[in-house]
Amino acid sequence: MTNPILTHRQLFFQHVAQTSDFPLALEVERAEGVYLYSKDTRYLDLISGIGVSNVGHRHPRVLAAIQEQLDKYLHLMVYGEYVQSPQVELAHALAQTLPQPLTNVYFTNSGTEAIEGTMKLAKRYTGRTEIISCFNAYHGATQGALSLSGSEHFKRNFRPLLPDVRHIQHGDWQHLEQITPRTAAVIMEVVQGEAGIRVPEAAYLQAVRQRCSEVGALLVFDEIQTGFGRTGTFWAFEGFGVVPDVVVCAKGMGGGMPIGAFISSAEIMGVFKNNPILGHITTFGGHPVSAAASLATLRVIQDEQLYQQVEAKGQLFRQLLVHPAIREIRGKGLMLAAEFDSFDRLKPIIDRAIVNGVITDWFLFCDNSMRIAPPLIITEEQIRAACAVILDAIA
Repeated sequence: MTNPILTHRQLFFQHVAQTSDFPLALEVERAEGVYLYSKDTRYLDLISGIGVSNVGHRHPRVLAAIQEQLDKYLHLMVYGEYVQSPQVELAHALAQTLPQPLTNVYFTNSGTEAIEGTMKLAKRYTGRTEIISCFNAYHGATQGALSLSGSEHFKRNFRPLLPDVRHIQHGDWQHLEQITPRTAAVIMEVVQGEAGIRVPEAAYLQAVRQRCSEVGALLVFDEIQTGFGRTGTFWAFEGFGVVPDVVVCAKGMGGGMPIGAFISSAEIMGVFKNNPILGHITTFGGHPVSAAASLATLRVIQDEQLYQQVEAKGQLFRQLLVHPAIREIRGKGLMLAAEFDSFDRLKPIIDRAIVNGVITDWFLFCDNSMRIAPPLIITEEQIRAACAVILDAIA
């Protein structure tokens, strides 16, 4: 007897490792702009694949860059040995978006890997071991990055994790005293993401900068979600008057392709060259196709001035999403959180919105808030349509 032909949905549940008992399991056949398409439904993507599709899905310039690179070469050699034009052109373009001395780029495959490299960099450069992050922070899921996570619920069953990690409260001035001459680095999201979009005062981040400088600790800004125009400037830290020692990016930088990076000064990054030689290595980091896609993404954001439109689009969401069930809307630019009374109140709203063609979500450490982070290319008409669906779902 021949085996019956299984559907993609059946194969998904049989062979693709699951991360929850209730995956969305949307079957997407294609995507373009702000929309995903299944066989019979068009979905407006209000979460950008969790902060990835800043220029929209399958942007024509990103596709053209990918195709052009496919016709040249794919992987050639482990990272850092060959001069590969997509890497060097992207590194140069990134350096031009950043203030001095942030001119030296190390490419990775993801944000988590960039965090891991940054932790090694901080320890090697300072000769110290203590790393400080924030409560309710999210920096990735590998052992080291998970150690920085500020949620014990997500860490408990994977202990023991890295020693000598301390947590402070994001935005709490009194906790800055815990940054001491023992501290190798303070790794901090400029705007906290999975905590439910928490925007600090500029004066607070400036105080963090001053404290790190006083004790000789590196200040690392995790811009994995906030970078590449998401908050209204190309880098979120530009809006706070602070320059870090290291910037970490990923997600929105690839135009849908996997890539990440950590960026610092040539002096700091130079410690990976010796004692030991090849102090940090990766096989696929800065893959030429991903680097080409990233450079095209960067150019689209700059040429179309997408980040200059972000604040007005975020304000339109705030103006339209007015309902007694919405307690507040927090955020900056197109990185927003709409807070409800509870997860039990929010989850049916999210489910109903998806049924009606708008994809949204909640946050890992704030499950009573709705994530609103659409592609930066979203139009006013599309914002109005999305908000109408959300308000109808609430009703």
